[in-house]
Order: sequence, then C-alpha cells, then structure tokens
Amino acid sequence: MAEERRRRKSGSRLSVRVRLLAIALLPTLVVLPLFLGWAMVRWNAKFDSLLITKVNGDLTIAHQYFSRILENSGEKIDALGQSASFRDVADSGDASLLAGLLERRREELGLDFLYVVRRDRTVEAASPPSAVPPVSKDWPVIEQAFAGSAATSVDIFEAGDLTAISPALADRARLDLVPTPNAVPTERAAETRGMVVHSASPVTVPGAPVAALVGGILLNQNLVFIDTINDLVYREASLPEGSQGTATLFLEDVRVSTNVRLFEDKRALGTRVSAAVRQKVLGEGQVWLDSAFVVNDWYISAYEPITDSFGERVGMLYVGFLETPFREAKLATLVALLLGFLVVTAGSVPLFLRWARGVFKPLEKMTDTIASVEKGDLGARTRSEGSGDEIARVAQHLDHLLDLVQESDRQLRSWNEELNTRVEERTRDLKMANRQLEDTTKQLIMSEKLAAIGEITAGVAHEINNPIAVIQGNLEVLRMLLGDHAKVASTEIRLIDEQVDRINQIVMKLLQFAKPDEYAGYADRHAPDEVISDCLPLVRHLLRKTDIEVVREATASRLVLMNRTELQQVLINLIVNAIHAMPGGGTLTMKTWDMNKEDVAGVSIEISDTGVGMSADVIARIFDPFYTTKSRQGTGLGLSITQTLVSRQGGDIKVESIEGTGTVFTIWLPENA
Repeated sequence: MAEERRRRKSGSRLSVRVRLLAIALLPTLVVLPLFLGWAMVRWNAKFDSLLITKVNGDLTIAHQYFSRILENSGEKIDALGQSASFRDVADSGDASLLAGLLERRREELGLDFLYVVRRDRTVEAASPPSAVPPVSKDWPVIEQAFAGSAATSVDIFEAGDLTAISPALADRARLDLVPTPNAVPTERAAETRGMVVHSASPVTVPGAPVAALVGGILLNQNLVFIDTINDLVYREASLPEGSQGTATLFLEDVRVSTNVRLFEDKRALGTRVSAAVRQKVLGEGQVWLDSAFVVNDWYISAYEPITDSFGERVGMLYVGFLETPFREAKLATLVALLLGFLVVTAGSVPLFLRWARGVFKPLEKMTDTIASVEKGDLGARTRSEGSGDEIARVAQHLDHLLDLVQESDRQLRSWNEELNTRVEERTRDLKMANRQLEDTTKQLIMSEKLAAIGEITAGVAHEINNPIAVIQGNLEVLRMLLGDHAKVASTEIRLIDEQVDRINQIVMKLLQFAKPDEYAGYADRHAPDEVISDCLPLVRHLLRKTDIEVVREATASRLVLMNRTELQQVLINLIVNAIHAMPGGGTLTMKTWDMNKEDVAGVSIEISDTGVGMSADVIARIFDPFYTTKSRQGTGLGLSITQTLVSRQGGDIKVESIEGTGTVFTIWLPENA
C-alpha cells in the first residue's frame, strides 16, 4: 500500500511537470506571438477606422451647420415677407419706401442682397439700391417661390451677375488660382464666380399677386462662416497635441473659403483639391473618407458634394485634421507594445508559467469563491476536481465548510423570519390596544367634562328658578295691589312677564342639556311637515333680514313619535344655523320623505342651504358641546342638544358640507320609537 501510494504521488508529480512544460512552451513560443501579431494588425485597422469614424462625425457636424445656415437664411427672408411691416410698405405702392425697408432689413439680417421681383421678371425694389439682380435666369428657388412656397439652395453666380448686384461682391468673389500639386491641370488664372446661399419666399405686391422676395449671402471669403464651422467641429482639446483641424468650402475644386494655411498668416484661398478627390466627389457624387494631401501636408479628410438648385454638383464641403501626430502616436504605440512584449516574455513568462499557473489558479478560484460568499452568494463553491494534491484537498475542505455555513445561515434566517413575524404580531396587538386605550381615555375625559358641566348647569338652573319664582309672585301681587292703576304700566309689566318666561325657557333648555332623560317631556306622534310649518313663523324675522328663498318639498306620509317642542327645537336650531350661513342671501331648502333604515320604517328630514359651507375640521367638531364658529352669536350647545334629542328618539343626524357651496343636514327619525 505504501509503495502504491508513493507511485501515485510520483505519477502526479510527473503529470504536473508535463503540464507545466506544455503551458510554458506552447503559449510563449507559438500562441502568444501569433496572437500579438493578429492583435497589432487588428488594432492598427481599428485605429484607422476610428480616425475615419471621427472625421465622418466631424463632417456630419459641419453638414448640419451648413444646412442650418441655409434654413436660417430661408426662415429670415420668409419671416420678412410675412411680416406686417413688409405688407404695409408693399401695400402702399411706394417703391422708394419698399427699397428703404429692404436696405434696412438686409443689413440687419446680414444679407449681401435683397430684392422683390414680379412674375414678369420686373424688379419692384432692390437692396443695395443700385443693384440689378440677374432675374433673366430661371432660378429654381425663385420659380418655387412664384409657385407659392419658400425655397433655399446654393447657387453659382457668374461674375457679371455679381457685378450687376454690387461691384464689391464681384471683388470679394474673385480669387487668383494658386498652383497646387496633384490638382487637375487648368488654364484659368482666377475664379470669378460666387457661391451664394440663395433664398426666395412668396409675397404679394400691388398689381402683382405673384411675386417673390429674394435674398442671398456670398460664401466666397466668408471667413466668419468657415471659422465657425471649424470652431464647432474642432473645439479646444478635441485633437491631440500637434494636430489641427481644418474646414473648407469649395466652388468646384477651388477653395473659396478656408482656414487651411499656406503659411502662418495666409489662408490657402485659390488653391485646388487633388484630382483623385475631385473625381470621386464631384465626378461620382460620393463622400470621400480617407487620407488626402491638402495643400502641403496629409490630412485625415472628409469631403461631400454640394449641389445647387438645378441639381448639379457645384462644390464641396470639407473637414479634416492633420494626420502626422496620429501616425507618429500609432507607430510609437506599436513599437512600445512590441518591445514591452519582448522584454516581458524574455524576462518573466517562463518562470511565471512554470511555477505560478498550477498554484495560483486554484488559489484564485478559492479567493473568488470566498469573495462571492462575502458578497452574499452562499451557494458559491470552488468545485475543485484536481488530482488529489494538497491544493485540491484544501479546496474540497473549503467547499465542505461552506456547506456547513450555508446550512447554519439557512437555519438562522428561518429563526429570524419566525421572530420577526412574532414581533410584528405583538407590535400590531400593542398598537391596537394603545388606540383602544386612547379612545377610551378620550371618552372618559369627555364624560367627566359633560358630567361636571351637567351638575353645574343643573345647580345654576335651580338657583335661577328661585328668584324667577319670587319675581313672578311679586309681579302678581303688584298687579293685584295696583288694580286698575296697573294699566298705566301694562306694557312694562307685559315685557317683564315675557322676559321672565324667556328666562324660564333658557333654564329649561339648560336642564334639558344637563339631564335630558328627566326633562324629555311628553312624546306624541306628529307630522314633520306640520311641525316645519309651525317653525317658520318663529324665524320669519330672521328671514326678512336677508334675501333668502325658502323651498319646501313635503312627500313624507308617516308620523314620528317625539315631543313636539323638542322636534321644534331641533328644526329651529338647524334653520337658524342655515340662515346664519347665508348672510348675503341664498336658498333654504326643507325636504321630508319616507325612508326605511335597516328594515325600520321612518322619516327623513333634510335642511340644506347654499351658504359658506364648512371645512372637514369644522365638521368633525360641530356636535361637540360649546364648540361654535359664530363667536359672540352662539354658545356652542345648539347642535350638541340637537344630536342628543334626535339620538334619544332612536334617530340619527348626518351632515355634508363643501366650503363655498353649502351645507346639508339630514335627520332620520323612526316612525315608532
């Protein structure tokens, strides 16, 4: 057994040596060089592709800005043609006023010329004043304006056309051609044509229902235009140090507006594009995305054709950046990569592959497993399937320990969930008990307050009854003693009687509030509508003070069992509250109808107003004793007594209210309480 164990160990060590040799030699001598060569070739291609992609993106930005210049020019001219000031001046028929307006607006809009032309090719007015526009040509943009729609395009104006408009324009357009290597040979000495942003918009002038407002901007030597494109495309730090971005506008193959330099302060105006670029862009109408020789150096370049309103290719838009810094950076990177690979391979790869590969890979796997467990993935395992060496056995022991940890964690989580559930149940029970305790406490406090108020009220009422009885008795004695002489003060005596009776009624109400069961009075069956009719005369003096319309809907046929005085008190309380809620007038509606509630026959009485209404906070407290919103006008007992009287008869009272709209009180009383 010992010999067999030693033989197995020897075979295992031999197997490791073979694997280490294969791992060290094959990648180092074969695979890695091939991979490095393939990666360098692919990286070089990707690098070049990225440069082409960048210059293509730059061309897209330049194209969008150029298109926006065209759109903006057309929008300006169209807005001028549709403006009220233009229509007013045009309708006046005064050509001098129209010419003055065109001159002012041309300078404001940054245009080089602006004129109005009729369908018969008659120029109505022009700016500059001395301009003779070339209206004899059938420009498509003008024809489209005559057809009723605005149009903008790039057009080429001959030298004579520019001179007729303004000699200064012709001078600006003229460029002496500079001999350029790789350009198509030519016998011309100068470029005298002008590339113009040509816009037209339909307008109406007296005597010419079809006319056009035409304007244009000369792009030759328009350095602001081309520098703006360059600043948009190649902002600061957008290119590596040593490179520079350029932009150019070509009329055919001649640079008429550019920031490419012949030398430091002289722009390369009048130089020409190479024959290869001219053929592909102007001849074939394709976009050039490649390296190109520009004036005196190689640039990563992008050219696209520009077509005029006739659909002919008349020029090119170009952007590009100097290629040399990128080429040098690419070469330096490739050389550094190659040298670094050679140094690292020669110095460290053999030793690293021989000793580290078979050792660190399992250890890294165990490290990754432990990291995953620390992040919360308790199911992570090394799942080592090694040949039985020490590292493999350590990995297996680690997996076993992780199994134990996972099982313990599962049990702990289960206990924790059970504990959380019990805590939540106990917390819920405690919250419910606490709410019940708070509700009970509030009820006890209110009961104690009401009991104390009731005792005080009853005592005060009894104390008041004694002097009232003395006053009434002495008043009768006084009336008997005076005899016929009492007629002299009959009015004063009657007022005393009335006020004493009023005090009696107040005392009775206080006693009803303090001890409602003892002062309920005699209950009988009454028709609610008859009681309402009896109540209205009692509040007529209040109704007269405001412009209130009383509306009644009496449909109830049942009788309610209740003391008539108490029912009157309930209704008068609600009617008076409704009147107070409508100080500026409104509608007081009183309805009755038969209604069953939970299989009990009864009658519903509704008192509604169109007054100021109540907020939710006020509605929640209106039935509390002594709560009032009338300040000096009320005691806060009316609705509390009303609720008590209705509840004592087995009925209920509800309220609905919207601020600014009104309030509705609904009383339900059983037919046989």
